[in-house]
Amino acid sequence: MAIFTPPGSTKKDTPSFAQDPAPSVRDNPPPAPPAAADFRPTQSAPPVQAQRAPAAPQVQESLIASNLTIEGKIEGTGHVRIAGRFKGDVNVQGDLTIERGAKLNGGVRADKVIVAGDLEGNIESAQRVELLDSAVLSGDLKAGTLTVASGSKIRGHVECGWESAPAAAEKPARAAAKADAELAS
Repeated sequence: MAIFTPPGSTKKDTPSFAQDPAPSVRDNPPPAPPAAADFRPTQSAPPVQAQRAPAAPQVQESLIASNLTIEGKIEGTGHVRIAGRFKGDVNVQGDLTIERGAKLNGGVRADKVIVAGDLEGNIESAQRVELLDSAVLSGDLKAGTLTVASGSKIRGHVECGWESAPAAAEKPARAAAKADAELAS
């Protein structure tokens, strides 16, 4: 058995299409002129799915892990979750969550505040505050709504459902200015 082909018996492999004669140009008729465009659908349209609103930008959450102790200041947008210990003010346009066993010493400004751990400081401005059963709040609280679970502890002044301080302070000032303007005329 030979593993190579002897030089005199080589066979050329020619592709099958090379043996067919090329069609002449005269055999093909010219293409027909295009007909008027028809834009009607040939099939029924697929069922319309519920239109989704454009996806909102993904909000990031920052975490202070349970084995960390940090001192400083937190400011910015996004959610913050504290599972460790933090000493300083937290001012975020987003949610703040203080986990069970965590401790925060400082003032808080956030859209929504959920407390399951210890908070020593004031919640100065929040749309919504939730105190879970293990929460301990030592400080003043000012929020639009407050949810208090049985077993939570609060020591401080609480204001809920009232207007924010700047808006409330402006109303008497406007009323006094209006009264002064009426007296002057």
